[in-house]
Order: sequence, then C-alpha cells, then structure tokens
Amino acid sequence: MTTISKSELYRLLPSVDELLQSPELRPLLAREGQPALTDAVRTVLGQVREAISSGKLANEGEVQIAVSSLSEAITRQLRWAMEFSLRPVINATGVVLHTNLGRAPLAESAIKRIAEVVGRYSNLEFDIKEGQRGKRDVHVERLFSRLLNQEGVTGVRTVVVNNCAAAVMLALNSLAEGGQVIVSRGELVEIGGSFRVPDVMAKSGAVLREVGTTNRTRIQDYEQAINEKTRLLLRVHRSNFAIIGFTEQPSLEELCELGRKHKIPVMEDLGGGAMVPLRSLGVNESSLADSLRAGADIVTYSGDKMLGGPQAGMLSGREDLIKRVRSNPLFRALRVDKLTYAALEATLMEYVRQNHDAIPFVRMMRIPADQIRKRAWKLQEKLKSSRLLSTEIVEGESLVGGGSAPTSKLPTFLLAVTAQSLNADELAARLRLSTTPVAARVEDGRVLLDLRTVFENEELELLRALMEIGT
Repeated sequence: MTTISKSELYRLLPSVDELLQSPELRPLLAREGQPALTDAVRTVLGQVREAISSGKLANEGEVQIAVSSLSEAITRQLRWAMEFSLRPVINATGVVLHTNLGRAPLAESAIKRIAEVVGRYSNLEFDIKEGQRGKRDVHVERLFSRLLNQEGVTGVRTVVVNNCAAAVMLALNSLAEGGQVIVSRGELVEIGGSFRVPDVMAKSGAVLREVGTTNRTRIQDYEQAINEKTRLLLRVHRSNFAIIGFTEQPSLEELCELGRKHKIPVMEDLGGGAMVPLRSLGVNESSLADSLRAGADIVTYSGDKMLGGPQAGMLSGREDLIKRVRSNPLFRALRVDKLTYAALEATLMEYVRQNHDAIPFVRMMRIPADQIRKRAWKLQEKLKSSRLLSTEIVEGESLVGGGSAPTSKLPTFLLAVTAQSLNADELAARLRLSTTPVAARVEDGRVLLDLRTVFENEELELLRALMEIGT
C-alpha cells in the first residue's frame, strides 16, 4: 500500500458537521441533543487524530477502517458521557454503615416522603395555621422530643445541620469561642477525610486544653485544668478505634457531675446517635437517650449512621444552649434543605411507630446468622451450574462501620468465591464492573460475599453478575 503523509491521512476524516448530519447518528441527535453529541463526535475524532499522530494508524487502509466504525465509537462515547456518575451499588462487604457506599440506606417511607414533598411546593418555612413565616426546625423537633420523652428524657431541644462535623463546629463556636474547651488526649481523634478534633476546634475559635494521657485520663485531670477561661468540657466518642489494656476514663456521669459543680456545660460528640438500645443488637455503644440521661448538656450526632436516616448533623440539648446555637449566623450557612427534612421526618416517624425493621440499618443489624447462611446456601445452589466458579460457605463477621462501634462485630456466614483463570483481586474487579457494581471483600485469596448487607431484591442482580463471570 502506498505510503501517504499524515496530513493526507487527516484529510480522510469527516468533519464534525458531516458526522452530525449522518443518518446513523440522527437517533442520537434526537435523543441526547446536539451539544452532547457534538462533544462525543469531537472526542472520538480527537482520538483518531491522536492515533494517526502517534503512528498507530499509519496508512490509508487503517484510517478507512477507523472511519467506518466512527458511528459505533461515537455511540459508545456518548453512552459513557451521559451515564450518571452516582449509581446504585450492591454492598456485599458486610459493612452495614459503609461510608464509601453512602452509609445508611434510607427507609422506603423516607424515599416516598422525599418524592411527595420535594416535587412541589411545601410548608418548609411556612406556618399554615398562622399564615406567616415559620421555622424549618419544627418538622423534626417535635418527633425528637417525643422519642426522647418515651425514654424519660425531657426538656431537650434539637436542631439540624448538614453533618456531624458541622454540628461539632457550630456547637464549639456558639458555646466556647474565645474560651477554653477541656478534652482528654485519648479523645483527640481523626476520622475519615482528615477530620481532626484539634483542627475543627481551632477553626471554631475555641482553644483546646488537653488533659490526661493517651491511655489514662482521670476526673481530677479535668478539674485541675478548669479556670476562668473554661467554657466547655468535651467528651469525644472514639468512633473508629479502641484503646485497650492499661486504660482509664471517667464516666460521662462523673464528667457531668463535675460540670454541674463548676457550672460549665458538658458536650458529647456521640457520633452514632442511635434511637434504639444498641446492646440488644450486639453493639456495645451508648444511645442518644443514654448520653442525655447521663447528664450531657448538649450532644452532637449523625443522621446517616445509627439513626439510619439521611446525612445530617443533630444537636440535642438544653434549651438555653440550643437557643445560642440557633442564633449563631453560622447556623444558616450549615442548615439542611427540604430533602433532608423530608427523609429525616419519615425516618423518625418509623421510630415513633416502633416499626424498627422498616429502617434498613436496624433490620440488617437484627438478621440472625442462620438466616444469612440459608440465603448464602440458596445462592450457592444456583451457582453450581457455573463452570468457572467455585464456592464455599464459611463463618465470618459483619461490621457496623461508618466510624461506629469499632469493637462490635456480628456473627455471619460468608459465601467465599474463587474463579478459574482469575485471582481474587481480578474477580472482585470484574464484580465492580458489573451492570450494577458489586462491592465485596477479598481475603485469603478469595472473594467473600456477606448477604447481611445485600437486600433480598438485589440477590438476582448479584447472581447475574456472578454468572456473567462464571460462564
């Protein structure tokens, strides 16, 4: 074949306008619109030009073959460009509150409530009875109060911001700006995303006063550090680690008694914010009501952890302290929108009804290991027809996750999967690239699937993903 110059090869390519007017691309033009299709055409033509420039397409025949498949390449490029980036994922890791996978899935009632409220106008900040401007807090505060009253906790007010980190910063800024906050060295935690308590405190305008040591802090350490500049005593939940061995930590009750003695508020950054007794679920953690009963003056916690609702940060506590928080100009900057209130209100309503299994987090935590084993066995039976996959059911442990309950694990059964010609990492990667991505654990050269965190209506999709690899 005659060798021709690169400039002549470039001239073999159609123009953008020619491709946009081609019959093959007219359906795409009608469905996706000209701007999106134009971007796809330019991207694909740029890839072909780069192939010519680098010598991958070196002659007229190779370029003509590339030109003949331009429509298919543009269709693939447009499909990829127009896909949603945020997608459903099957969580087969057994980590119930998986931060990277969106933490707590919402209850069906919360999803329905969002659809009902946000697609039209609502009374987000409108007092229907009085016909004047209202406060968005009222939609959930009454439910928080009702739930806490059921636990014997009265006189508590609650406000909502966009996450727990915001709640902590807002509380510190409102109650301790320019003053000192006393906290144990063993509680100066860092959680995911480089969120460090000392850094947040510095941004809030409060001054950190460390007491005790990493593993041992006594109530006397707090008392000796109190001075005229002390504004707050802070207890931070060790959400993602545990200190064991030669340790000591005063109880929250002791810290609150010290706070009352010196008329200094006690704040607890609880993190989880559970509304159900966690120990009944096999989790050695305190609930929101436990912290308030112990005497905490203000508690900060998350909506999408053990509450099982949307991402949000709550501050529950004494009315005078919550009033100071709410009057802070930062509160408006950190407030949540109607989607969050709709989902949060529906989630709390399930707790009011004591319909706990309607909340996916609680339901998953309650599943007995034997029930998970039966589900794993049924999936294993369906996979026996696969020529390339081998499976085994083994004992294992599920994790709470989400920076919560680091020492609490739930007994479970795992479906261990291996594949011919694929190592465990390659098999896990193939599962992630399924039509509905599957996230799994890899241990000891096997892919481990924990059905505790797989919804039953996802099992068919999970089976399909495995069979596509195994046949």
